Amino acid sequence: MEVITEGDTVLFLTEKKKKYMVKVARGKRIHTSEGYVDLTEVIGKRYGSRIKSNTGSSWIILKPTVLDYVLHYPRLTQIIYPKDLGYIVLMSGVRSGSRVVEAGTGSGVLTTILASYVAPEGKVYSYDVEEEYIENARRNLENLGLLEYVELKHGNVENGVKEREVDAFILDVPEPWKAVKSAYEALKDSGVFISISPTIEQVVETVETLRREGFEDVLTVEILLREMRVKKGMTRPVHLMHAHTCYITTARKILKEE
Repeated sequence: MEVITEGDTVLFLTEKKKKYMVKVARGKRIHTSEGYVDLTEVIGKRYGSRIKSNTGSSWIILKPTVLDYVLHYPRLTQIIYPKDLGYIVLMSGVRSGSRVVEAGTGSGVLTTILASYVAPEGKVYSYDVEEEYIENARRNLENLGLLEYVELKHGNVENGVKEREVDAFILDVPEPWKAVKSAYEALKDSGVFISISPTIEQVVETVETLRREGFEDVLTVEILLREMRVKKGMTRPVHLMHAHTCYITTARKILKEE
């Protein structure tokens, strides 16, 4: 039975279903539109228990998942959303022991998710052209204890990478087609290429390049997510949905004909 101690990070789910993530410290409070909670009172409680704010609002104390952490990262760039993250991980085949090249690091959301999957035997080699993004990702990964599974690298993968025989090569860059050759050289035979792009023009250029450069099993998808409002006799889709966020293109490296 795990109890909360000072220094732990907890996720509060309020009565109005809002979420707040905070590090527990004696003498500190978390203030919201539903009142405040004295964090001293959280110490010693079990995850899943309830606590009331000063206004009487009932909050549930949860243990954050990796996804909870990354969704609270500072958004220095557009992030990859959960509906897309799951598909990317599944299609990449990434698991403990895998070696993955990723570019660009951006806010570090995908980097963190990949690191949690390749641990403890694998490695993520994450490239970005912006040092600011790299340092932000370094802090986030260190806070989660995942930095040892990631090598953060300042550079442009269009110019090639040193890594060879990697299991997957994942791109979230403006012109992914320019890095297809680098991906081919880095991937092991039958390795997986993945590209994340917001516009269809990027997809067309990337797919045409993949077909020229020795990739097959090329597939592009768009994932739409619609939440349901579930209540007996009144169940229906919510009015707002997560529609277009990106196109995801996947492909497999094959041997080129002599």
